[in-house]
Amino acid sequence: MNVQRLVIIGAGGFAREVRWLAEEITRGPDPADYDFVGYVVSEPASASEYDSRDEILGDFRWLVENRDAWDCLAMGIGNASPRLTVANELESEFGAEYWPALVHPTVRRDPDSCRLGHGVLLCANVVATVNVRLEPFAMVNLNCTIGHEAVLGRACTLNPSVNISGGVELGQGVLVGTGAQILQYLSVGDHAIVGAGALVTKPVQAGTTVVGMPARAR
Repeated sequence: MNVQRLVIIGAGGFAREVRWLAEEITRGPDPADYDFVGYVVSEPASASEYDSRDEILGDFRWLVENRDAWDCLAMGIGNASPRLTVANELESEFGAEYWPALVHPTVRRDPDSCRLGHGVLLCANVVATVNVRLEPFAMVNLNCTIGHEAVLGRACTLNPSVNISGGVELGQGVLVGTGAQILQYLSVGDHAIVGAGALVTKPVQAGTTVVGMPARAR
């Protein structure tokens, strides 16, 4: 088996969860083996007490200066907006081929009809049914469900236990909070935020934050 040396972008709590995701994949039945190298952040001097400071390799320049020390990258930034910004920056420097889709062994999806872009992360116990499309760098956290023909835009981020019904379309950089539900065939525009526990019953315009049951603009 070919071992892939993995560097994770970010060093906070979600970055540590991505490390665990890679370890779970390595221990799983699929032929993928990741060897964690370390974390890279935009500004190491600004790392907080919540970051894994002792395992930070350096800033983004480290990736260029140590190109022979790593094979692949994963996005460990859990917030949609900075996730999208950093993805755009690093993808222009390092092409799509360096960003594998990381899929936890417990994920259930239709492999024949579900399409995963590069850099996609699917965490434990996610269910994605049929004809689901995840654009590059989309992230689906623990215990989410995604219905038929749903589309998650670039760097779209679902926090744990989100329910996306069939035919929903989420734009790029959308953040959906923990436990939120979006009803079928609705759209959520680019950079919108759906609050934790919200029930979305109407389309959400780009850049809007909605909260509550039913969800309304804040």
